[in-house]
Amino acid sequence: MEPQEREFIDRMGLVMERLGGTRTMGRLYAWLLICDPPDQSLTDLAAELGVSKTAVSTVARQLESGGMIEHAPTPNREHRYRVVAGGWAQAMRVQFDGVRRSLETLDFGLSIVGDDRPEQRTRLEETRDFFAFTVQDADDFLKRWQDYRDRSG
Repeated sequence: MEPQEREFIDRMGLVMERLGGTRTMGRLYAWLLICDPPDQSLTDLAAELGVSKTAVSTVARQLESGGMIEHAPTPNREHRYRVVAGGWAQAMRVQFDGVRRSLETLDFGLSIVGDDRPEQRTRLEETRDFFAFTVQDADDFLKRWQDYRDRSG
């Protein structure tokens, strides 16, 4: 791995950490973005990133469940991974689904906080309104992204 590639990988580790993931998650994803060949085995990933195969396996499963990477087909039973096109959009869909499910909890909170507690109710309403707005805009956001990709692709 070249020094500039290592710097990119380390920077992406920090980006992913700021977004709520782990540094290793960002580093693994970054390497899969720039590596050649574009699919890598667990052994290859562990060696390049300087982490254990167990750590790579755990992070790879998390990225795979988030729709960011996938198993690459192999003639043997080797686990190889590659980046999925549209992975970030899929990750956003997962996040938006979490926001959508949070609305039920906020609605429940509103049902137990009566009008006799105006400060608490105001805080809950503002939070619920933000989540409702986000859910309302999420589908439009993802559609605009797809339209943008289609035009510039």
